[in-house]
Amino acid sequence: MYLGEVLGPAGRRWEVQLKGAGLTPFSRQADGRKVLRSSIREFLCSEAMFHLGIPTTRAGTCVTSDSKVIRDVFYDGNPKHERCTVVLRIASTFIRFGSFEIFKPMDEHTGRKGPSVNRNDIRTQMLNYVISTFYPEIQQAYPDNTIQRNAAFFREITKRTARLVAEWQCVGFCHGVLNTDNMSIVGLTIDYGPFGFMDRYDPEHICNGSDNTGRYAYNKQPEICKWNLGKLAEALVPELPLEISELILEEEYNVEFEKHYLQKMRKKLGLIQLELEEDNKLVSELLETMHLTGADFTNIFRLLSSFSVDLDFLKFEEFLEKIANQCASMEELKVAFKPQMDPRQLSMMLMLAQSNPQLFALIGTKANINEELERIEQYSKLQQLTAADLLSRNNRHWTEWLEKYRARLEKEIENINAVDTWNAERVKVMNSNNPKYILRNYIAQNAIEAAENGDFTEVRKVLKLLEDPFQETESFNEKVTQETVQGGDCTEIFAKNMNAESGVYLIKPEKTAKPFKAFCEKCEDGGWTVFQRQDGKGEDGQPVNFMKAWRSYKRGFGHVEYEHWLGLDNIYTLSQQAGKTC
Repeated sequence: MYLGEVLGPAGRRWEVQLKGAGLTPFSRQADGRKVLRSSIREFLCSEAMFHLGIPTTRAGTCVTSDSKVIRDVFYDGNPKHERCTVVLRIASTFIRFGSFEIFKPMDEHTGRKGPSVNRNDIRTQMLNYVISTFYPEIQQAYPDNTIQRNAAFFREITKRTARLVAEWQCVGFCHGVLNTDNMSIVGLTIDYGPFGFMDRYDPEHICNGSDNTGRYAYNKQPEICKWNLGKLAEALVPELPLEISELILEEEYNVEFEKHYLQKMRKKLGLIQLELEEDNKLVSELLETMHLTGADFTNIFRLLSSFSVDLDFLKFEEFLEKIANQCASMEELKVAFKPQMDPRQLSMMLMLAQSNPQLFALIGTKANINEELERIEQYSKLQQLTAADLLSRNNRHWTEWLEKYRARLEKEIENINAVDTWNAERVKVMNSNNPKYILRNYIAQNAIEAAENGDFTEVRKVLKLLEDPFQETESFNEKVTQETVQGGDCTEIFAKNMNAESGVYLIKPEKTAKPFKAFCEKCEDGGWTVFQRQDGKGEDGQPVNFMKAWRSYKRGFGHVEYEHWLGLDNIYTLSQQAGKTC
């Protein structure tokens, strides 16, 4: 629901709208309501993106009520009642690419047409408004030539969009629903739905559970944003002839994306002195190493600021151990590389690609087949490895890349006298471009679950953390929410790291989406996950009351460092791991 515009003291224009306020003429078959769960996600993520320095709409307020609606959260036939919530959104404008598509004539393939087809007068007014209001410098530069003005506008939104998606890629952000109606006409991140920040680096990461084809996968985002710009170009005809806009798109988009992406990646790697052609390859090889080892995208970049050109053998080994702690377990890698096609389907697709390329192009792509073959190869290799083999392989991959990184850093200091000053600046640049904190899904979920029970303390804590994402903080008492998962269970943790001691770890069994904390007890026969501790010493020094309702035993209670019950849900996920016993 659009409320209006506000002009700030400096003349800055802000549009204000409500999301989830109820039925409007445009609600279609829905009820126009938003629920607490999705509202908190949008509220936290839009603020997280702003403080990461990424262009975005903002969330002014998030107001909930006792009114409830029914939602099928997982689309599995198990709906539940959720609290209605309204989010106040703020942006310079909420006009999207799709706003111009309401004027499109009938599509010859689908038969669909825009609701305002042939109303070129309205389209002209809207285009004039967008350019004069949000691109005044372009309006001033071309007051008498409409075609040149419109071309300059399209060139600018092309560049802004390319830079925006480059920023997404550099923080591991996946939008989830990149249709033309979710693309801002001024280059903002807009409409936070099934978004997600990557944990383990996976170029094919899909954050939207209903995106069965991977259309909006992480590695497809640059391509789909370019496609959306093409659709905007079509919608601007005849105000901007298609031959002009298509040429601009081909000339500008890829160049701008690659330039901005590489500039950002150089900062993330601390390459602040030189811009070398080989840098692109260094970045690609880093991402490939992350993928092969299942490394945490955010934490690896942050960790690299502590890598030094002059590390001796022992310190290099210590650094490798830190890297190893950010890599995926055997079970996680097997899930990540598990083949997705039935062997018979793959065989048929390979035959079709050879015998009937035209038909193959309609139902598949060469890239998809190559990706599946890569999964099969990697999965087959994993089947033959032990945990020790995996650690050795990961160390080999990372040693190879780190030596290349060391060599590149050495080129940075070839003509520098004050190496300590350079290194201090390098670390400063890296730590201001590699966030310590991102809105991981389970962090948001923890805050949501507390809020659904009437406690908004966790939401405020998370918001405070995300307002300064590059700064280390000890004040956040749930530090574990920002740690990387260290294994599928305690046995695996001690197998991976022989020096690990008994204590609290973040574990993620292979069949659960959300990691949890557990106390791992180190014994002569390996590591054991403590399900229950009952010794009369709770977190506050008093015994924990174990006379609890069923719901508490299902979710768990107490503190894992003191008296506690781990929870039936968590114990069940541990028991479901292949080859594991309880």
